[in-house]
Amino acid sequence: MTQVIVVGAGLAGLAAARRLVGADVDVVVLEARDRVGGRVEGGTLADGTPVELGGQWLGPTQDRMYALVEELGLETFRTYNDEGQLLLDLLGIQSRMSARRGALPRMSPVALADLAQGMYRFQRLARRIRLDQPWRSRDADALDAQTFHSWIHRTLRTATGRAYFHVACEAIWAAEPGDLSLLHALFYAQSGTDLETLISVDRGAQQDRVVGGSVRLAEAMADRLGDRVRLGSPVRRIEHDGSGVRVECRDGTTYDGSHVVVTLPPTLAGRLEYAPVLPSWRDQLTQRLPAGSVVKVFARYDEPFWRAEGLNGQAASDRGPVKVTFDSSPPEGRPGVLMGFLEGREARQWARRPETERREAVLECFARYFGARAATPVEYLERDWMAEEFTRGCYGAHFTPGVWTSYGEAWREPVGRIHWAGAECSPVWNGYMEGAVRSGEEVALRLVTEAASGEVAGGPR
Repeated sequence: MTQVIVVGAGLAGLAAARRLVGADVDVVVLEARDRVGGRVEGGTLADGTPVELGGQWLGPTQDRMYALVEELGLETFRTYNDEGQLLLDLLGIQSRMSARRGALPRMSPVALADLAQGMYRFQRLARRIRLDQPWRSRDADALDAQTFHSWIHRTLRTATGRAYFHVACEAIWAAEPGDLSLLHALFYAQSGTDLETLISVDRGAQQDRVVGGSVRLAEAMADRLGDRVRLGSPVRRIEHDGSGVRVECRDGTTYDGSHVVVTLPPTLAGRLEYAPVLPSWRDQLTQRLPAGSVVKVFARYDEPFWRAEGLNGQAASDRGPVKVTFDSSPPEGRPGVLMGFLEGREARQWARRPETERREAVLECFARYFGARAATPVEYLERDWMAEEFTRGCYGAHFTPGVWTSYGEAWREPVGRIHWAGAECSPVWNGYMEGAVRSGEEVALRLVTEAASGEVAGGPR
């Protein structure tokens, strides 16, 4: 009998399995897809250039990710940033600014002062939040009863300041400010150090990339786990009682164990069958944690021509459908690869349109930011994460108003022998690859501790 069954071979599931195996705990990892990585996925352009279709960046204070890169013999490289300027396109006015952290956008003095006071107030509130128990933070009820949108429009006085926060919200959560509670926005920013870190490249969350793509981390961990990882094994049902668990896949295959670690995004975890059914407080929580809405797009050019024009390939705009772009060229600099996001409402609307129309609209945005040459790439590629059966949205789940204070106690609490892990389960770097790895390793440590006391071994069912 397998001791621990891990559902999902994303970074959280693989990190958990790796730690468990290192402690001599017998493990099997069941993955629905025919690949590992979950929301981290590698792609290859027609010329062989690797691209990150899913999770892409690492940044300072993401200590476990950098350690993992070193442990697995991989390397990182800097996102192309400081060598060029960022293009800011707000309220129909384009300007360039230094991409270095702390640089000020070219706005009117009134708009700059408004943005500065808005950032200060947000950060002051965020420092109050308890990362381990956000619902117990000071004024949590009041913060959770309002949306991020209502706070933005009450706090920011200028159209430019409001537009800046709206774009930041879409870029961080792939959601609209009205989709998430203010408490969640504050928690999430504090979880990743602060709001400026989340939106920055220089000394920020988008600073580094893994050579060959971040999916290499998942692939390297899976390689070391060997045949413990079972691909093409979507889980349908979990039976659990005081003596152990039985996990059933869609094809009828069953696995018996003493504990199960479910690493699926919350909304997908809620769609599994449980016998007995989950407690109401846990099931109600998963009903209220929607995933973000995002389509990630790439355009390949013979060279990164924008660099010669003094731009770093980054744009931030309040006009869509692509409002945020990055230079995603490989470390050697060729070919040139522009990457952009359709997020929140834009993603929801454009996902229903034909791909030809979406491509035309995307390239129009690229041309608006980087000139006519951007309208004619050699190759175009996109990934609609909302359409992925075993993801149904990215980047992660967000807490809607009232959820933290009503259901926070169920956030990471095991249900008997069912444990939860994933990017959404980490108090630190929640929603990021770092959070996923931390969460998986923390659950593994808990189970290893139980194993030492003889609780994990269980008995045959």
